[in-house]
Amino acid sequence: MPTRRRFALLIAGLSMLPAARALEAPSGPVVLTVHGRVRMPNAGRQAAFDMVMLERLPQQSIVTNTPWYSQPRKFTGPLLRDVLAACGAQGTMLRATALNDYRVDLPYDDVQRYGVVLARLLDDRPMAVRDKGPLFIIYPFDSEPALRNAVYYSRSAWQLKSLEVI
Repeated sequence: MPTRRRFALLIAGLSMLPAARALEAPSGPVVLTVHGRVRMPNAGRQAAFDMVMLERLPQQSIVTNTPWYSQPRKFTGPLLRDVLAACGAQGTMLRATALNDYRVDLPYDDVQRYGVVLARLLDDRPMAVRDKGPLFIIYPFDSEPALRNAVYYSRSAWQLKSLEVI
């Protein structure tokens, strides 16, 4: 095949590949920042998310028992791994920080192995700050019995405001 024809076919083939998309800028109040090892920041060297950006990601719902509520509750939001993928985050550890400055480290592998949800809805309603919102890291406690212990409960940070990717 002539070189020009191969080159033309290569260019045509490359144009069919999905383009890498930069993370859009938030248009509303920022509810989550992701910093550290982030390859697609949208606010300086960090990724800032407003609630609309989180709503646009694929949503996952889990109904699970937790130590914080007397009965099973429905938590809905994007998978935490999808949030991290949206900003090109990659590391070995996540340091979650809540509005009250509670900090906890989560192995990055947790978000890949388990269906950890970044809950923005509780029983189909937005979570107020007084009810552990607006964002709450929730592990699938009922579907993964090994997660029902103090280690994983402590990693479920509520009132989440930031994640540092280490």
